[in-house]
Amino acid sequence: MSSTLVCPEVGAAPGAGRLSTQAQARVRDVVIAQFGFIWRLLRHLGVPPSDVDDATQQAFLIASKKIDEIQEGRERSFLYGVAIRVAAKARQSQKHRFDRDAELAELVDTAKSPEELLDGARKRALFDGVLDAMDLDLRAVFVLHELERLTMSEIAQTLELPPGTVASRLRRAREVFRERVLRIDAQMKSRGGIL
Repeated sequence: MSSTLVCPEVGAAPGAGRLSTQAQARVRDVVIAQFGFIWRLLRHLGVPPSDVDDATQQAFLIASKKIDEIQEGRERSFLYGVAIRVAAKARQSQKHRFDRDAELAELVDTAKSPEELLDGARKRALFDGVLDAMDLDLRAVFVLHELERLTMSEIAQTLELPPGTVASRLRRAREVFRERVLRIDAQMKSRGGIL
């Protein structure tokens, strides 16, 4: 995941010329405010690293086409729903091809030894595997709280869920995460490895 990723210019977006000046300004503001969040969310929802930029652009293109329909102050919730659908499509297409980009990107960093790179790649793969094993309802709440550091009330607002539902899903997601990690750890120990 890139921490130096910057927001692209919205003015060059396809179809931007058909929007009113006010709508263009609103799209630009939404992209500036939500770009990093949506990019990270898509990555944590299982979009391959090589496809995250395209998926993020797709989410914002959809939002720009519907900007007049999005209620003021509800942009993040709308983008969240779009991101869920975009991530689901990306994960489906990922099953049909082999993604070498993540492995190649790890090899580019010469500051780390090959052993450190391999260890980091294994840990990320294990973490992604644990997240992939979760139902999307649980995974979404877990990612938003544990990785994006949103509060429970922010998650409830973003997902348009009652706070109690968010709390129960987060509790269940943590249980699933813990159980899966313990299972992987036990498997590794039985093979003589360490998690």
